[in-house]
Amino acid sequence: MFRPKLPTMPQPTSTATPPAVVEPTTITPGTPAPPPASTAPAPSRPVVQLTPGTALALVGGGTAVVLVVGAVLVSMLLAVAVTAASLAICALVIRSLVNAQHRR
Repeated sequence: MFRPKLPTMPQPTSTATPPAVVEPTTITPGTPAPPPASTAPAPSRPVVQLTPGTALALVGGGTAVVLVVGAVLVSMLLAVAVTAASLAICALVIRSLVNAQHRR
């Protein structure tokens, strides 16, 4: 009842055939490709122009990023402060319990 039942190994159904030998082939060099024709240089892209609307959007996006990152950092700092305060309270309680046992 408590003995595990091991599966039986399947038996091969046919004999294995050896892999075929691959003969190396000769490589015949092709004709060289003609050099590419010279093309005119692509026109340079115009410089990005900041309109008052895009500048306002950039300032708004940057402000939003700063506020979100600041909120995350403040919440992490608050979590560390709460953890430190609770550990300090636990240490005071344990110390008072240990001192009370030594006085008795």
